[in-house]
Amino acid sequence: MRAAVISTPRLDTMPGMFFSANPKGMKETTHSFLENKTQKRRPRAFGMDMKAHLRSMMPHLESGMKSSKCKAILSADEVIQWSQSLEKLLANPTGQDVFGNFLKSEFSEENIEFWLACEDYKKTESDLLYCKAQKIYKAFVHSDAAKQINIDFHTRESTAKKIKAPTPTSFDEAQKIIYTLMEKDSYPRFLKSAIYINLLSDRQANNFK
Repeated sequence: MRAAVISTPRLDTMPGMFFSANPKGMKETTHSFLENKTQKRRPRAFGMDMKAHLRSMMPHLESGMKSSKCKAILSADEVIQWSQSLEKLLANPTGQDVFGNFLKSEFSEENIEFWLACEDYKKTESDLLYCKAQKIYKAFVHSDAAKQINIDFHTRESTAKKIKAPTPTSFDEAQKIIYTLMEKDSYPRFLKSAIYINLLSDRQANNFK
């Protein structure tokens, strides 16, 4: 009498079962599933990163002041004088700060930073000129500078030669160009900006208290 043969059904042919006969195929399916899941999450994560980036880039336009103490001692007459010339604006430390915040809102703060660095450089002792000149050049003038200023090729090359044997006037040519750029371009917009108008109104209102 022959023994009955019991056949075991193959898992990959059973209804509702999706096993691959190839283990490698199973691994690829699992990997694809995880990859799709990751892709679904990605837009949300990207959106959150972008929001955080924009928040960090948003300038503080409300006051344009570093501290309430500076604001308290600033008179309306001083703020009015800023509108007379860029020279008077930059001669005032608070004016430098307010104008600097405005330039940040226009992503051109390197101009005032370079101008201030040049002013400081002129007061440097002779034995420290070379070191400071190199720092300013690498930060603002070099073609690969992180905060490269907008000057012509000739001035850039001329400045590079001057700092090899630096003097207090090594950056004068470049500084003059940047000053003129601010004077003709950024400064008129600053006087019409919310930063300046609101500050002036606040100081004038404070005079009547």
